[in-house]
Amino acid sequence: MAEIVLLLVIEKIGVALANGAAHQAGTQFSRYATRLIELQGSMGRVVRELRIIHDVLCQMDIRNRHNQVYEGWLDEVRKVAHGMEDMVDEYMYQVGREHDTGCCFYLKKGLRKPRSLLSLNQISSKVKEIEKDLAHLSEMKNRWVPMINNEDTSSLNYMIKKSQDLAIISRSLDNEDLVGVDENRGKLEQWLGSDDVECSLITLTGMGGLGKTALASNVYRKEREKFQCHAWVSISQTYSREDVLRNIIKELFKDTASGPSNIAAMDITSLQETLKRYLGEMKYLIILDDVWTPDAFEDLSRSLVCNGKGSRLIITTRQGDVAALASQGHVLTLEPLPEDKAWDLFCKKSFPKETNHHCPEELRLLSEEILSKCKGLPLAIVSIGSLLHVREKTVEEWKRINDQLSWEILNNSRLDHIRNVLHLSYIYLPTHLKSCFLYCSLFPEDYLFHRKKLLRLWMAEGFMVEMGASTLEEVAESYVKELVNRNMLQLVGRNSSGRMNRFRMHDIIRELAVDLCQKDRFGVIYEEDKCGGSLQRDGRRLVVHKLKKDIQQPFSSIHVLRTFITLEKSMSSFPLLPLLSEKSRYMTVLELSGLPIEKIPDAIGDLFNLRYLGLRYSRVKLLPKSIEKLSNLLTLDLCGSDIHELPAGIGKLNKLRHLFAEKNIISGRIQNIRYARGVCFPIGLGNLTNLQTLQALEVQEVDGSIRQLRELRQLRSLRIWVVKGIFCEHLCESLVQMQFLSNLDVSASDENEVLALNALPPSLQKLSLGGRLPEGALLAESPLFQAMEQNLCSLHLSWSQLREDPLPSLSQLPNLMDLCLDKAYNGEKLEFLTGWFPKLKSLYLWDMPDLKMLEIHQGAMTALETLVLGNLESMVEVPPGLEFLMPLQLLSFREITRDFLTLLRESPELVGMQWQHTLRDDDQ
Repeated sequence: MAEIVLLLVIEKIGVALANGAAHQAGTQFSRYATRLIELQGSMGRVVRELRIIHDVLCQMDIRNRHNQVYEGWLDEVRKVAHGMEDMVDEYMYQVGREHDTGCCFYLKKGLRKPRSLLSLNQISSKVKEIEKDLAHLSEMKNRWVPMINNEDTSSLNYMIKKSQDLAIISRSLDNEDLVGVDENRGKLEQWLGSDDVECSLITLTGMGGLGKTALASNVYRKEREKFQCHAWVSISQTYSREDVLRNIIKELFKDTASGPSNIAAMDITSLQETLKRYLGEMKYLIILDDVWTPDAFEDLSRSLVCNGKGSRLIITTRQGDVAALASQGHVLTLEPLPEDKAWDLFCKKSFPKETNHHCPEELRLLSEEILSKCKGLPLAIVSIGSLLHVREKTVEEWKRINDQLSWEILNNSRLDHIRNVLHLSYIYLPTHLKSCFLYCSLFPEDYLFHRKKLLRLWMAEGFMVEMGASTLEEVAESYVKELVNRNMLQLVGRNSSGRMNRFRMHDIIRELAVDLCQKDRFGVIYEEDKCGGSLQRDGRRLVVHKLKKDIQQPFSSIHVLRTFITLEKSMSSFPLLPLLSEKSRYMTVLELSGLPIEKIPDAIGDLFNLRYLGLRYSRVKLLPKSIEKLSNLLTLDLCGSDIHELPAGIGKLNKLRHLFAEKNIISGRIQNIRYARGVCFPIGLGNLTNLQTLQALEVQEVDGSIRQLRELRQLRSLRIWVVKGIFCEHLCESLVQMQFLSNLDVSASDENEVLALNALPPSLQKLSLGGRLPEGALLAESPLFQAMEQNLCSLHLSWSQLREDPLPSLSQLPNLMDLCLDKAYNGEKLEFLTGWFPKLKSLYLWDMPDLKMLEIHQGAMTALETLVLGNLESMVEVPPGLEFLMPLQLLSFREITRDFLTLLRESPELVGMQWQHTLRDDDQ
């Protein structure tokens, strides 16, 4: 899978050549122009060669993954590509222009050092060596690699055959292999047998290995005789429309003697007309198995007819966009098996000869541990259970299997089915998504990815390809959506506005991806328990999971390392940081969050390629002056550190897109408006015109950072602290310039400061105001309310000291889904009337000591899922109307009086009540 390495290098060279470095140098560097032109010519020849190799590799597939000749040649290709990547970075450090697209965020204009000619000579010499190496690799491939496949096994034919083989295996599964499918089978049979005479399209969707084909086949065998004709065909991503139509016709006429005799000679038009003519008066059932794209269905649907006979079409797919084609309400999403059903299936396959498939008691704990690694995936459970069936039923043998299960999945021929099913999903990924997918596998099992941080890491790595006018963040978000849509990442949760924001990777998929990472030198994982304490492993990216002791010594690949991420937070020190700063010249991502680092070495300024620096929750108090040299930095994460002031040169980081520098200074329940602090900005904030996230700015002077804010017109998220009333006019003048701002959090300097925000950008989706609001601030005719009216979906008000009930006005916000009132209202009653807040999903009411009555009318908040009440000391009655909140999933109470709790326990309608600490949504 070396094509992903080549793609990144090709994109970098393309940007370097597009920069027109020789032209940019101009007359000032005219004496270097010849050398620059020669170098660019060499780079052009290299990129053309790499592009051809990339295209060839995209036609290859997993059938050669264990062939030593092929793998040896690929390894040499990777080494050359990595060497070229280093030279491109050196070149772009020396020569170029400001450019903010694609994988490039580099460059100062002109030549940076007096030694530029020497550097360009060195780069030019190495690029010429790379040209020779590529020529030699081409000759080597022509001499030796063709010997690995003498038979006709083109990529197209191979993939079609592999898909068909997998479908045949899935269709032949016994009924006993279908555990936990009763509900889904019942739904499918009900849809097939309904009285609806219109032709219905039913889709079965989910990740590979969940049993979509097996379930469809089981129901098909049972229900097909209820239709006048039926057909089952398998579709692959490399399908031929003519072949699929021929197969459908053959299936339909399989049991008749009247079928057309010249199917093989028919062209596409004849095939379509034959199929339409036959189906015109028939009630038919057709299964299209393993459909990969909506286009595939659209191609075939032109040949099908809707004849009012009650026909049914079933599609199985791993793709969400294909599943969305289904008739209304006819999508069946398969999920991993619950624990009890997974255990039943595991025991059936592992102990088929035991009475009731009973697991011996001495093997139970090991069996449960092995089963837990399958994460409810039926394919994995059946395959691993079958493997265990033929092994000795001893603790020693099962412990050995458990300890080396990862190796077994990757190498045992009895588990080929698992590998082939999941490898198909990977092979069918576009090359640009393969990098993002493999990157996720470098993190631990069950690791919870947060959307925004993952996207920032991908951007820093250069995985994004620009799409029209979309920002890189928007492109990255489309990538993660596509991985979820393809079931390569599992969606775990959404935020208050419904956007995907938490993901996981299935453990079995991750095992296969980790193997690909290591073979491709894409990245390596370090776990001391599994690596024997040695860091002598080759890889461009290193993610440290667990350490028993601090890393003291450098490792062999430190000079080529581009990404270093540590997830281990228990180290007492981190002496490796100075070595990384000095030796890892091409470092791109340095994520050290949670480590007890107190000082950042000056040498970090020499990491010219650095685009992501994570020091979240470290002990760093000051950043070195050399930080201003990191001109390619995109993300600087100082959240939770001890940094309160940024160095004077921070304004030189004009590529910076995301800055986090907030720290909570009060732990536990927030009783003071000054519970957190931000950073004070020196002169130069206005230079950061690419900034999209600023959390949090601490205001000092009206004429300082407040006025500079108006230059930050790309901001999407702004958190600003210690705002005084006299700042508000200037703040509003700056805010209205931010046409893309969607998330705004403003906190006053103390409880009595009035936040008179009379103008806000209409693009706001989330608004949090901490401080006193002026009288009438939330009336429908007020400027503040009018600014919120169109797009606001989340509103948090705290210390607002409102005397008038805010609900009549807030109920007019048509898109509000999340409402939090914390110390916001001084009245005695809140009443939610019928029809109010139809989209509200979560309601938080905190610290309202005067509130005595909370009443909810039937028909109010009909979409509410979460209701949290906290520290409402004056309330002595259960809020009337809770029984009307039918969708409610979570009802949480905190710091409620004893009398109130007694009443709650006596209220049978509150059976779903849960106790928990509810945290504020963190947008970081």
